[in-house]
Amino acid sequence: MTATTTLSPTLEDSEARPPSSSSASATSSSLRLSLAPVGPAPALLDGAWWPRSRDLGAELPTLTAALEPLWGRITRVTVNPTHWPVVPRKVPVAGHVVKVGWFLYEQDPHELLLLSYHLGRWNLLVVPPPTDPVAAAWLMAAASDPLGTSTASRLMEQAARRRTVTETDRAVEAVWDSEGGHGAHDPAARPRIPALMTTTAAPERAGGDAVPGRGV
Repeated sequence: MTATTTLSPTLEDSEARPPSSSSASATSSSLRLSLAPVGPAPALLDGAWWPRSRDLGAELPTLTAALEPLWGRITRVTVNPTHWPVVPRKVPVAGHVVKVGWFLYEQDPHELLLLSYHLGRWNLLVVPPPTDPVAAAWLMAAASDPLGTSTASRLMEQAARRRTVTETDRAVEAVWDSEGGHGAHDPAARPRIPALMTTTAAPERAGGDAVPGRGV
């Protein structure tokens, strides 16, 4: 696979960056695609694609137009129908037709498989179209890691956990602000916490050293 990274989303906006002169794909400024460079070990994913809809007939031509100069003619695509309302049997692309198939149990629901006759196969994480730009940027970077060992579904789970943590942090910060918490940035404004006093001495543990806790 040719090493390249193209049109990854930025943290500032949801639109793709215009392709640079060194980019492998300059076919469409609306394409949101990130490909992994060649690494010392094979990764589970070859990159990520962030389509603007779940319409395969409308989305595949732009994707294949960008990938065929790198990977050769794409002859077949397979998906898991879980997240695709309609899976057409064939999609006309530039100069030829791509056959489309689906596997309900054998294929990761968040993955797109592309095959090029006699040349190889590639697996792309499909970032859901309504994903916010920050999460999409993280997913595309993670899926493009040449040393990545996570499946598409596992990356989606990790992104969901990151979103939950972020939302929790924001909620805590909002409560903190509503209660005048920013005043606590001044050490003099913070209330003193009285020291905890004990009435009896704790017995010494045999062996002396405590056993450290196990990390999560």
